[in-house]
Amino acid sequence: MARAALVVLAFAAVVGAAVAAPNRTASLRLKKVVSGLESPVFVTAAPGEPNLLYMVEQAGVIRILQGGKLLSAPFLDIRSLIDSGGERGLLGLAFDSGYATNHRYYVDYTDKRGNTNVVSLLARGGRTVAGSLRRLLFVKQPYSNHNGGMVAVGPDRALYVGMGDGGSGGDPENRAQNQKSRLGKLLRIDVRHGGRVTLAALGLRNPWRFSFDRANGDLYIGDVGQNANEEIDYIRAGTKRLLNFGWRVYEGSETYQPGKLGPGRLTGPIAEYQHGPGCSVTGGYVYRGRAVPDAVGRYFYGDYCSGEIWSLELRDGRSTDPRREPFSVESLSSFGQDAAGELYLVSLDGVVYRLAA
Repeated sequence: MARAALVVLAFAAVVGAAVAAPNRTASLRLKKVVSGLESPVFVTAAPGEPNLLYMVEQAGVIRILQGGKLLSAPFLDIRSLIDSGGERGLLGLAFDSGYATNHRYYVDYTDKRGNTNVVSLLARGGRTVAGSLRRLLFVKQPYSNHNGGMVAVGPDRALYVGMGDGGSGGDPENRAQNQKSRLGKLLRIDVRHGGRVTLAALGLRNPWRFSFDRANGDLYIGDVGQNANEEIDYIRAGTKRLLNFGWRVYEGSETYQPGKLGPGRLTGPIAEYQHGPGCSVTGGYVYRGRAVPDAVGRYFYGDYCSGEIWSLELRDGRSTDPRREPFSVESLSSFGQDAAGELYLVSLDGVVYRLAA
């Protein structure tokens, strides 16, 4: 029995039951916001710009949506720097907490050799300033998959970066448990004081999408599984102790390959589902908007393969009231939030939706 000392099995049983016998909420629906994008992988808003949405296209372009229309001029175009396709490309975007005054933002992309670059740039007048790119992090990728790619500014105003285990299958070099490797980790970059990179968590396979709850700073991580289990991991705001989410020794709550764990407190997922309802988790957000009162406080996530969407509430660190929602999104590549906390769902097929009542 895997992780016998952890209460994670109770969480997994609850979520598994929800997948098998979904509790649907008919009051929730999706509203199409925009279509015609080229392989979008993320959507977000910038501080101080409540009427704009930024759309990230995998090939290396960021476009701005204003008043329901895409502006013709791109906010950023770095296609010349990027190797795109499969799990590579322009993968993440985050705006500095002081963007309204310092105009700084961050992106994560794989370069022509397939290696991870996290860089900062400056913007003026709806366009990126030429020559403003500055590298914050470079990580050599041994394989073409499991690049992670999410970047997000935390409540401490540091930049957090999700790094996959380097790829192939089964983490063959056991990088996720190796403290000296930056692969299979959640990294923290102190962008305010010199750019020091430190380890925030380890034992991750491919944390494609993660998010901070804007109400309390809690962190939710959607970690893509190997052959059997997809998982949602969680770090409570203010946690000082290093957490280890177990990969490759564990896949979800089950043993994957017995072996020695690296440092950190072994921590199981708050939610997981087995392959069948899906095969690749896409982490989302805790809804904090006003347009859908019934969704407030619920964490939404879904699956890229099946398009199914689930949500749950977290109480005292435990998953409660898990349910499958009454809609799906084909090729679900990401979720996103606008300035007001409204929730968006992104299809790699080129469409962005908004959660509605």
